[in-house]
Amino acid sequence: MKVLIADPISKIGISILEDSGLDTIYAPDSSQTKIYKMIKDVDGLIVRSGTVVDSKMINYAEKLQVIGRAGVGVDNINISTATRKGIVVMNTPDVNTISAAEHTVALILTLSRNIHLGHNALMKGHWNRHELIGTELQNKILGIIGLGKIGKEVMDRCRSFGMKIIVYDPYINHELYSDQEVYITNLDDLVKRADYITLHIPLNENTKNLFDYKRLKKMKPSSHIINVSRGGIINEYDLAKALNERLILGAAIDVFAME
Repeated sequence: MKVLIADPISKIGISILEDSGLDTIYAPDSSQTKIYKMIKDVDGLIVRSGTVVDSKMINYAEKLQVIGRAGVGVDNINISTATRKGIVVMNTPDVNTISAAEHTVALILTLSRNIHLGHNALMKGHWNRHELIGTELQNKILGIIGLGKIGKEVMDRCRSFGMKIIVYDPYINHELYSDQEVYITNLDDLVKRADYITLHIPLNENTKNLFDYKRLKKMKPSSHIINVSRGGIINEYDLAKALNERLILGAAIDVFAME
């Protein structure tokens, strides 16, 4: 069985596949044109978020039996076309839950303590300590959009900082959180109240450009927004405009519409 790995994965991951007797093709830096040439006669395809497996690619693959996503979301894979062709699509939903949650908290702290500004200044040879006064997270309001596995882990960690947690998730069971210090609210209320907003939702028709200029404008001037979920949920041009106009204080972005 021949497997094409189109995005970067660890050496350990590659060795597991090779030790299993699979014929692996590791091509994380290949262009889309080269991917098309290689995928024609492979049985399996492994991707992360960098490769878009659209209907054209799936139809071009003559022997493809399985597509594996080394990550949570599968929004970069055309599942409908794969299903019609009898191709199994798999992901790894729990593989990066803790990492993503810890990364989110790290970005919140970075914004809060102005670590990025201090680092950039030091790289230029400046030590402007008086300009780097941060703010405490205690008693700040954290707005979590999407209380899935990652959102819950972020909530648990940020409660230890003494933050007040408000959540928007239309699919949440309110009864599960009735005895906790968590306030379930609607999206507009969360946007207006939160000091920090963190996104943990998939990219789809309902969430694309969820945070455009109009919604960003509803945030507090002292607020921050963090996105480690999917690029495209925040309109990047509108975010840049909001930051330049000082409508919000800061943003930490780990994902982009085009990566």
